[in-house]
Amino acid sequence: MRDVVEIGLGKTARRGYHLDDIAIVPSRRTRDVDDVSTEWQLDAYPFRIPCVAHPSDATMSPETVVALGRLGGPGVLNGEGLWTGYGDPTKPLKKLPRWKGKSAPRRLKGGNP
Repeated sequence: MRDVVEIGLGKTARRGYHLDDIAIVPSRRTRDVDDVSTEWQLDAYPFRIPCVAHPSDATMSPETVVALGRLGGPGVLNGEGLWTGYGDPTKPLKKLPRWKGKSAPRRLKGGNP
């Protein structure tokens, strides 16, 4: 495939690719698993796996943060969500489906379950 295509008289453009157009396949130059590392570092904090958790109450609880940390990734907890706004968030979690309108964000931040 050419990297440049003609789009008119004397005009050219570079070809763009979508993710669906690209395939990564093994070749003779495939690296051995012992030669590759997925470890990375953020400032002074080293991590073993290339994964960062989304700090959302829907995706991360204290248990999942700890589990991801044990696997070697940084677990991130929402500092303004249910898990940090309440001593025991089980009651608001049960009431969450019934919260309506403008009061829901205030309640999620730890006010008046």
